[in-house]
Amino acid sequence: MPRITGGQAVVDALLTHGFDTLFGLPGVQNDWLYNALYDADGAIRVIHTRHEQGAMYMALGQALATGKPAVANVVPGPGVLNAGAGLATAYALNAPVLLLAGQIPLPAIGRSLGVLHELPDQLGLLRSLTKWAARIDDPAQAPWQVALGVQQLLSGRPGPIALEMPMDVLERRTEVPLPSPSLPLAPTPVDTEAVERAAELLGRAERPMVIVGGGAQSSAPDVRRLAALLEAPVVGYRNGRGIVDSRDYHSLTQPAARGLWDAADVVLLLGTHARVPVQKWPQSRDRTIVRVDVDAAALARNHRPDLGITGRLQDVLPLLLDRLERHNRHRASREEELRTARAEWERKSAVLEPQISYLRVIREALGEDGILVDELTQVGFASRITYPVYHPRTFISTGYMGTLGYGFPTALGVKVARPDVPVISITGDGGFMFAFAELSTAVQQNIGLVTLVFNNNKYGNVEQMQRSRYGGRVIATELVNPDFVVMAESFGAEAYRVSSPAELAACLPKAIDSGRPVVIEISVADMPSVDQFR
Repeated sequence: MPRITGGQAVVDALLTHGFDTLFGLPGVQNDWLYNALYDADGAIRVIHTRHEQGAMYMALGQALATGKPAVANVVPGPGVLNAGAGLATAYALNAPVLLLAGQIPLPAIGRSLGVLHELPDQLGLLRSLTKWAARIDDPAQAPWQVALGVQQLLSGRPGPIALEMPMDVLERRTEVPLPSPSLPLAPTPVDTEAVERAAELLGRAERPMVIVGGGAQSSAPDVRRLAALLEAPVVGYRNGRGIVDSRDYHSLTQPAARGLWDAADVVLLLGTHARVPVQKWPQSRDRTIVRVDVDAAALARNHRPDLGITGRLQDVLPLLLDRLERHNRHRASREEELRTARAEWERKSAVLEPQISYLRVIREALGEDGILVDELTQVGFASRITYPVYHPRTFISTGYMGTLGYGFPTALGVKVARPDVPVISITGDGGFMFAFAELSTAVQQNIGLVTLVFNNNKYGNVEQMQRSRYGGRVIATELVNPDFVVMAESFGAEAYRVSSPAELAACLPKAIDSGRPVVIEISVADMPSVDQFR
């Protein structure tokens, strides 16, 4: 066995599992990891960010854009805490992100000695924010711990995991068994009898409905086939968008499907908790709900289904489709009905201006395969319920965590993962300032993201709520902003300023074609809120 450092053992394990990019910040506790990355001679691209939150969000963006594991690295203590919001967002999105966290020397852990960057219980903190977390106590453990971590990332319900690496363990040289191992995914057996019952229920249904979430993103072809067999609307919100092409008449956003819910006799939930329909829309004893989820513990959250099936959709849906062929009744096409429901929603939502006009410009500029990353801003909120999405993983949203400021750095990671397609980040002036320093990273790494900053010099959504719900008690929402064009240009990015959808349409194709980081500031006034449709 070769004698190598702990850092070299970690890098070898990363390469074994196909990691080719690492987002992170070097620091004294991680020196021997970065020494090993240097010695790997570019086998792993290191994108060093200006802040730990940027590193974590960029890894999140890469994972969401590809469905594959991504890795970030930060120093211990404040570095881990800075990365915490990204970890929490990854947890909410079931995103396969590996955080390699530095740690103080092994003998000092838990002794409250005041060592640089010491936390009272860093591993406990990481376990509270991840699916699984562990410590590498010896260089020889590194290959196995990384293998176990990747197995946890991808087995069952995906989610972020963390490995902390004491600085002396990274430096220590010892015999390490190589090559690093690769472990199989833990199996999730499928109850075929339950699948048969689901096929019978759906086959007999007169007005079935399918609701999809982020867990169905990798099963789009099977979901589309299911929709065609059942003549069922497929309803997506936020992370379920794009599984069925918005141009397909079966595809509806969540509010557009509200009028069809009351008459639906069998509803199939695929990789989603469907919180709004099952908790806020009227329930009926005549409606049967079938839920498929890889996590057995999640089946009864929010609402107990009439039939729950535990399993990966990649395993369950082919079985369900095969059985459905035997049980399925003939149904007339529902195209006219579903197109009418969509048209009615477009009529109701037309009040969301200028958001819809801006989104039309963005949709046109992105073309067939471009990716839009939303943010907690009025244009972002409107995008979740009005923006047409054509393909899986081309609409990236924050999920239930609702993390203000996530959008711009996450979009940088999306663009790193998909340099072949245009990527646009939409953000407000408030959210953009959370991580604006990553403009430096974008320029240095030549990440050709186009960022649209909708600027109204306030936390506009909060102010709207203060005015409408709290008697106009407006407080702590006004903002003083820099000149975003001058600021972006000072970083070395291209920048433009526009004030209308028409002006955006004139400059957006040029911004995309430049292949460089571009910031477009869009001056806006107050916009109508999407809250009226919730």
